[in-house]
Amino acid sequence: MSACVPAGATESAHTERAHPPHSPPHGRGPRFRVAGADLSAAVAVFLIALPLSLGIALATGAPLQAGLVAAAVGGLVTGRLGGSPLQVSGPAAGLTVVTADLIHQYGWRVTCAVTVLAGLVQLGLSCLRVARGALAVSPAIVHGMLAGIGVTIAVAQAHIVLGGEPQSSVPDNLQALPAQLARLDPAALAVSVLTLAALLLWPRLPGRAGRVLRRVPAALVAVAGATAVAAAAGLVLPVVDLPSWRSHALAGLPEGPVLGLSAAVLTTALVCSVQSLLGAVAVDKLASARPGAGHVVRSDLDRELLGQGAANVVSGALGGLPVAGVAVRSTANVHAGAVSRNSTMIHGLLVVAATLLLVPLLELIPLASLATLVMAVGLRMVSLHHIRTVTRHREVLVYAVTALGVICLGVLEGVVLGIAVAVGVALHRLTRTRITHKEEGGVHHVHVRGQLTFLAVPRLSRALHLVPQGADAVVALDGSFMDHAAYETLQDWQGTHTARGGTVEITGRRTGVRIAEPGDLASGPAPGGESGTHGDCRCRPWTAWRNHQCDRPSPAPDAEPFPDEASGSVATDPRTGPEPDAPVRGRTPGGIQLVRGLSTFQRRTAPLVRGELARLAREGQRPSQLFLTCADSRVVTSMITSSGPGDLFVVRNVGNLVPPPGAESGDDSVAAAIEYAVDVLAVRSITVCGHSGCGAMQALLDSRPASPAATPLARWLRHGGPSLERLRDTGAPAPRLAGRAPADDVEQLCLTNVVQQLEHLRAHESVARALKEGRLELHGVYFHVGEAQAYLLAEQEEDRVFDRVRDVDLAV
Repeated sequence: MSACVPAGATESAHTERAHPPHSPPHGRGPRFRVAGADLSAAVAVFLIALPLSLGIALATGAPLQAGLVAAAVGGLVTGRLGGSPLQVSGPAAGLTVVTADLIHQYGWRVTCAVTVLAGLVQLGLSCLRVARGALAVSPAIVHGMLAGIGVTIAVAQAHIVLGGEPQSSVPDNLQALPAQLARLDPAALAVSVLTLAALLLWPRLPGRAGRVLRRVPAALVAVAGATAVAAAAGLVLPVVDLPSWRSHALAGLPEGPVLGLSAAVLTTALVCSVQSLLGAVAVDKLASARPGAGHVVRSDLDRELLGQGAANVVSGALGGLPVAGVAVRSTANVHAGAVSRNSTMIHGLLVVAATLLLVPLLELIPLASLATLVMAVGLRMVSLHHIRTVTRHREVLVYAVTALGVICLGVLEGVVLGIAVAVGVALHRLTRTRITHKEEGGVHHVHVRGQLTFLAVPRLSRALHLVPQGADAVVALDGSFMDHAAYETLQDWQGTHTARGGTVEITGRRTGVRIAEPGDLASGPAPGGESGTHGDCRCRPWTAWRNHQCDRPSPAPDAEPFPDEASGSVATDPRTGPEPDAPVRGRTPGGIQLVRGLSTFQRRTAPLVRGELARLAREGQRPSQLFLTCADSRVVTSMITSSGPGDLFVVRNVGNLVPPPGAESGDDSVAAAIEYAVDVLAVRSITVCGHSGCGAMQALLDSRPASPAATPLARWLRHGGPSLERLRDTGAPAPRLAGRAPADDVEQLCLTNVVQQLEHLRAHESVARALKEGRLELHGVYFHVGEAQAYLLAEQEEDRVFDRVRDVDLAV
């Protein structure tokens, strides 16, 4: 007897079969190995992190060693404990303004204590498992916050680039900028220009040599080149000063007003957490987009929050800057081909080695060069792509208010302002409803755009009363929400209007059918004076899928059409469709349903899916599964698998049969589809799905062994012969359904057929090769149509059981 196991337990179950739990240990266990891709990625990230860490520490006004401490701790602690293996953590530019303000108000030792407390807050949030709640923050707020921080960084570092000292706020820096320009240092400006030129030109080196040289990070080339030129020219400039580690300042007890310190702790924890969690999601997308990436495990956000909290506790205690996920280093890590968390940890070890062995070289770096590097990073945080995105989604106001709030008031104040504006915009959209009335061809159209709430009831009533008594009316609800007050108003008017001889058709954008409250359809007259039911059926959310018409019954085949004035026929352009209930000359009722379906798709569904289908058209199909099932019209693959366009490569035939290789069928379509799916599309699983009440299985049971296969259907059903033989083999174990025996012979043959077709699949060369290489899985599914219940095949050596698929089995 076997049972389905939760999806999260699959890996452990497979491991257990490969290594029995009670078998003796082999040797001393697996040795620690580092992939070559991880090692090269770690070196690339280290070369970027070293100058950036020093530059961010300079921008905050902290000891320069604090940036190196945060980089090392972010690599080692977060790399080991975090839930995003490929994300690189360290001192982040997004925390520069917060940290600089803390140092200015409370001093460096108290800032370290705030970092420790912020880490403890993150650990608490991780235990509460609220990490995904951070993703509810509007992207416009996050991008606006980063843009404001970027502007603040760039304006402050401009003073160091010119050879001066930055002020404490953006207005002060802007006010002091003209005076700084009047007394600029030519040597500092020359080094800054050289650094900026290298940053801009190095990634654009042409030719084959350029492709090789571009592997060296531009940040390292810019800082190293500027340092070499300054040393060779003998320029006298402020340079990096790394005091002895013996005098390194550690965290002290927090001193200051409780409310101020509490706000500082929450601000630091908020910024660190949101930036890290959003960065983890972005890294997942980058990793999955890599060529040949295969299956990418998504980040565990709660574990990532735990890793970030632990890193901040350690970094603050050791006198380091706050730690968060860093976009620049994470992107470099993914693009360099990292495959595990080892790259992040090795990068941390390299930072430790550099802080101990490369101090004499680091102390040659001009501060103007580091300031230019950080200023460039700050300017890149004001992303034109983000601005275009928020503009397209009509959230530019939220973006602008957040950015200006961060620049003028501070990070916490700016984020609070952004949240307040975002809430205001959402309420405005909820209450903004456009209601129009127009007459076309004697029919009065009332169009409601937006959410229909009690606030729009007065305008709705005015528009409805513009419809004359006894007239035909169509009310189109172009929104996804209607509250009770609006519903009552609409129903009362509908009842009154139809009682006076008029007709009313109420349609919705999502379904294209009459809108009504559940269970209340029969209480009032439907459009056209009919009841709200059609036979024994009522309008449901899936009405359009069922090709079910609730407004009027389908016309008889010989009904008189309504001719077009010019041509004498009914227009059937799928973009507009025929009149809702106009029969088409020369067509059967099935043809009318087809035209109606096409029309509904073009008018309602196509605008919603056009963007996704355009993406699929550009990128080509990349399905993850081959789904082989019966041609029975009741088996809707997308419904029972909750899949969408591009998810499944579907093969359907009578009886969900897989002819074994070499079978003389004269039809290689199934074998060709299998070969194409496995070798070309590289699907990761193949599913054979049978179903209850299968007519092909009934035909197999009713067939006579000596009957000639004279028809195409009979010749095709010959491939079901092995399933029938397997059923009649009394020595073979019979598959069972959720611990019970099959209800009848047809159901038993349906289950047996799924098992038999899986064996036929294994005989195909491409499938056998993929199974041997471990890149393919086979699954058997039985769908009981009457119960709307899916059963998954669980195999053991002595038993085959189709067990129910429950929610717990699919939990992630």
